[in-house]
Amino acid sequence: MTPALDFTHDPGRRSWVASAGPDSAFPLQNLPFGVVAGPGAEPYGVVRIGDMVLDLSGLAASGLLTGEAQVAAEAAAHGTLNALFALGSGPRGALRRALHALLGAGAEHQQAVAGLLTPLSAVDVLLPARIGDYTDFYVGIHHARNIGALFRPDAPLLPNYKWVPIGYHGRASSVQVSGAPVIRPHGQLKAPDAPAPVLAPTHRLDFELELGVWLGPENRLGTPVGIDDAESHVAGYCLLNDWSARDVQAWEYQPLGPFLAKSFGTTVSPWVITPEALAPFRIPFERPDHDPVPLRYLDSPRHRAGSGLDIELEVRLSTARMRADGDAPTRISRSSSRHMYWTVAQLVTHHTSNGCNLQPGDLLGSGTLSGPDAGSEGSLLELSHGGTAPITLPNGETRTFLEDGDEVTLAARAHRPGAATIGFGECVGVVEPAINYP
Repeated sequence: MTPALDFTHDPGRRSWVASAGPDSAFPLQNLPFGVVAGPGAEPYGVVRIGDMVLDLSGLAASGLLTGEAQVAAEAAAHGTLNALFALGSGPRGALRRALHALLGAGAEHQQAVAGLLTPLSAVDVLLPARIGDYTDFYVGIHHARNIGALFRPDAPLLPNYKWVPIGYHGRASSVQVSGAPVIRPHGQLKAPDAPAPVLAPTHRLDFELELGVWLGPENRLGTPVGIDDAESHVAGYCLLNDWSARDVQAWEYQPLGPFLAKSFGTTVSPWVITPEALAPFRIPFERPDHDPVPLRYLDSPRHRAGSGLDIELEVRLSTARMRADGDAPTRISRSSSRHMYWTVAQLVTHHTSNGCNLQPGDLLGSGTLSGPDAGSEGSLLELSHGGTAPITLPNGETRTFLEDGDEVTLAARAHRPGAATIGFGECVGVVEPAINYP
């Protein structure tokens, strides 16, 4: 089920919160959820509006909410959003509508609500949910082609790519919120002409530009989710950087796929952008005419009509030298969620097609969302053509892969004429040197 447009999407409506104006990434039309903690305080659920966060535990105790909105606020008031995710779209949508009314210009109870607002700068932003499982997919067809061409120039795409959403089970325990450092990992490395591998820090550390998907209501073990019901199991979206040690990956991935080359760290942005906020940016799901039609369980007229997403994505890089010199980060890639070959609904449906049960707070990664043109590649492996063509930064530095001190920032926004622009915030990680191996 695709969320319907209503008064909360009206681009002409404004908030009385001064920092939530039309130039903000978090205007009244966004209202993402998150979890924060103040000095010496326990974590609690919030909604972001402009540069402020609204305490949902305080709102739940205020008497300003009723019905499903009250139920949702109570569920979101704790140190994780898992309970809110489990409620599904009904209570979540009711809370959105109530928040919109309370935070809109001219609203009643402004003084009471203002007392529940805290500047974002005064709190620490935390991981929004307790992640039980994390699955990373491979839905960026241009990324798949680019990577395949490095190793299989005559047949970049494997035969199954256009028939089945490819994925692997990642490591939930090493998912961290934006701002956490990324320690350069050790791994087994083997040069092509070396007789044996060695254990050493990776020389080919990379980022991956991905969209993250937070899952909501669970499906019972043994019960698949139909394609037209799949979106009801999505709680929201974020940005996701699946850090990758390419040299470790090249040696270890055959025959079972990613392992230690990925499990050392994944970074997500902290704000859960709801399906309701993204309703104006849904687009038809289309495939090239000559491509296979998805199998029946992955296809339906309703799904084709509006299961795509139109979100602009970008990657910015800042080196230690750039920061020391006061230089701004430089954008090295710009892409779009339009390049997803499989939709989020198809990922949920396929994941559960064997009866696998998904639970509130589970996390999906889209896979690297590269575009078809130069400058839209979503990883350094692609941007540097496998390390053979370094990219040059404005200050003259070059990169094939990430060096210690490099800061990678993912950012995204959804925008179109006639709709308020919705931002995702940033997904940031700084590479720290490898630790001394015991």
